[in-house]
Amino acid sequence: MLNKGLKKLLMLAVGVLPFAAQASGETANVANEEITVKHIELDTQVGQLAANIYLPEGVEKPPVVIVTGAWTTVKEQMPAVYARALADKGYAAVTFDFRGWGESDDTIKYLENPSRKTVDIRAVIDAVAKLEQIDSSRIAGLGICASAGYMLDAVAGNEQVKAAAAVAPWVHNKVMATEIYGGEESANGLLAAAEQAAKALEPVYIEAASSTNNRALMFQVPYYTETERGLIPEYDNQFNVASWDGWLNYDAQQSASKQDKPVLMVASESMALPAGAHQYLDNAGNNVSAVWLDDVSQFDFYDQPEAVSQAVEALVKHFDANL
Repeated sequence: MLNKGLKKLLMLAVGVLPFAAQASGETANVANEEITVKHIELDTQVGQLAANIYLPEGVEKPPVVIVTGAWTTVKEQMPAVYARALADKGYAAVTFDFRGWGESDDTIKYLENPSRKTVDIRAVIDAVAKLEQIDSSRIAGLGICASAGYMLDAVAGNEQVKAAAAVAPWVHNKVMATEIYGGEESANGLLAAAEQAAKALEPVYIEAASSTNNRALMFQVPYYTETERGLIPEYDNQFNVASWDGWLNYDAQQSASKQDKPVLMVASESMALPAGAHQYLDNAGNNVSAVWLDDVSQFDFYDQPEAVSQAVEALVKHFDANL
């Protein structure tokens, strides 16, 4: 069964259902006197990806955490919040735009495809390991919300990564996704729309988040529709309808039984999908653990100071112990 927080989230996001028919760059900005943020281009196996690297001043060759965010998002949103917080604790952090999102141009745009994004994360891990500013023997990954699953897939069996973590993990499988999106009939409608979009001569995009457009992917959903939070100029605010195929058929649980990295989940029973985190923990070994925070919503985890502070405190303890 879905928890009340998720049901409320899905009621807000009901707009998805009607549709069923080498580093370079200059210092960009400074979070404070002890953090330098530089825009870089990562030369990866999947092409040039735009990224930001957050460097703590006075720390030579710091360990680095690669940070990824929720679905449809760009590097300046919740990944930047956690990257800055980690840099303030002495870690380097790298955020990046996936192919076709933000500043990472690609012929395929706005595709929320878990497999494709997992490949991007692996490519970024390889590229980050070559950066001179960081200690390449101490690389970790942090996935927030939807990218928690992508990150956990990407680090499993990856010898370059020493540890990983997930904040507000949304780790669904097909059964969960079918229930979340209204049952088999509704899910099949979205899959049919994805198939039609994939065959179309031109890409089919819809608005990702809107307070007024009830056909948007996320209609009247907090954070994404708030200009002081997620609705920032850098946000593409687009969703490729062909995404439904990869998204609804994705199994974020499959890495649990083979997960060989020490993993920490920072979660709450009030987040969107606690059942997914519990299932992952049940299927994983003793190397995967969780810290459960009280009464923290999915969107609070993204940028609210108290929630972020508690999450980062747990993350730093985990990374300190494993990097």
